[in-house]
Amino acid sequence: MFSDLKIMHTASMLARHSVQRHAQVAENIANADTPGYKAKDLEPFAEAFAKSQRSQMDARASGFATQAFEARKIDVKGVASPDGNTVSLEDQMTRSTAAVRDHDTALTVYSKALAMMRATLGGR
Repeated sequence: MFSDLKIMHTASMLARHSVQRHAQVAENIANADTPGYKAKDLEPFAEAFAKSQRSQMDARASGFATQAFEARKIDVKGVASPDGNTVSLEDQMTRSTAAVRDHDTALTVYSKALAMMRATLGGR
């Protein structure tokens, strides 16, 4: 029932994207001392969401409905250290904070939408 609501679906996708992005940031930080490691990030949520919506429309047109959401990894532009590593801990901390903020936003949207539904149904 709730999966048919667009706001719930969008909040769920934003939460999933932020979790995936946070995991990628953690991987980058774990490899901060690995020679030759290239830092990665996920494509912005807006792009991944638009791509997902297009693929769902194509899937429905062909008769196969799908709920898959996957953001593609992109390389982070940065200055390489002498050993070829492009991880900047300051940049990764900023990206981590952005991922946490996006996750908090998704949870807030989800909880407010539930509160509105409860109020509409007469519940507290």
